[in-house]
Amino acid sequence: MTEQARQTPQRLSDETRWQATIMRDARYDGAFVVAVKTTGIYCRPSCPAVKPKRQNVTFFLLAEAAESAGYRACKRCRPQTCPPVDPQVEMVQQACRYIEQAGAMPALAEIADAVHVSPYHLQRTFKMMLGITPHQYANALRTDALKSLLKDGKPVTDAMYEAGYGSSSRLYEQSDAQLGMSPSIYGKGGKGMEIRYTIQPCTLGRALVAVTDRGVCAVYLGDDDRVLIDALREEFPAAELSADSRDLCQWAAQSLEYLNGWTPNPELPFDLQGTAFQQRVWQTLRQIPRGETRTYQEIAVAIGAPTAARAVAKACADNRVAVLIPCHRVIRSDGSLAGYRWGIERKEKLLAREREPQLS
Repeated sequence: MTEQARQTPQRLSDETRWQATIMRDARYDGAFVVAVKTTGIYCRPSCPAVKPKRQNVTFFLLAEAAESAGYRACKRCRPQTCPPVDPQVEMVQQACRYIEQAGAMPALAEIADAVHVSPYHLQRTFKMMLGITPHQYANALRTDALKSLLKDGKPVTDAMYEAGYGSSSRLYEQSDAQLGMSPSIYGKGGKGMEIRYTIQPCTLGRALVAVTDRGVCAVYLGDDDRVLIDALREEFPAAELSADSRDLCQWAAQSLEYLNGWTPNPELPFDLQGTAFQQRVWQTLRQIPRGETRTYQEIAVAIGAPTAARAVAKACADNRVAVLIPCHRVIRSDGSLAGYRWGIERKEKLLAREREPQLS
């Protein structure tokens, strides 16, 4: 690895990164980390663990970026402790440390002053490397702290202040989007959370639509009702599930009408959990117009994380609201259809249907 490459690791091609990973080349440690979607773990390039298949790998410039995308650090090679080789990466890591150690949500100017750069430069570089802004990173940290404290049995009020929330209104405003349920229910592992669902035939097979009092929390497609119900139970193991095929709310009815192609895309509320990275991907997917497609790389660029195309693919696979969050509109760079959680035939049918004239 040349000295120039060591100073500009963001310019390395994915092929160069992959070759360094295969060779376990320790000279690239600190230039990037290797994330494996099948295990949810990220490593140093030199990690002695069994090497994954290329299609299951994505690369991040920072350990923090991998963690923001939902990956966990390898306990064997401890990639999060590897010193960076790029001053820009080091600057962003210093900003992350400052945010983590701050007692309250720091202002952008305060963080920039701590790392000796302008706020504009910090914001641009931080988002380029992590895919999220410093403010979004701080919010994700607070949510993670809240989850941990609630799981440990802390009362909601104590957890709120320890996690850095200044008021209960701010806590409930932001935690609903991140936890997918109220803090008190999350602290009980979802116990007491009520989910109603219905399974109906549609033009795509069998459709399970599940809702809470906050919005649609799941839309599954398949051929076997028992498989769909088991998937819902696995997703929400501590929630109270109840089948309701007669009197389910309007959200479910609108979802089924859209799945059948009878109505335009409805504006529905969602009740979803996800990392900051996943939330950004899902929001971007919802902005793809009917009849159009995007590549995984284009989505990665759109969210400010151009090296994270494979992490985008993982976020699409983790989307549990079929069609309403249209991950079927994302294709490979060569125009071919990638794998689809609900079956490639359904993806082909959806895209063909959406190329037809818009319903009025």
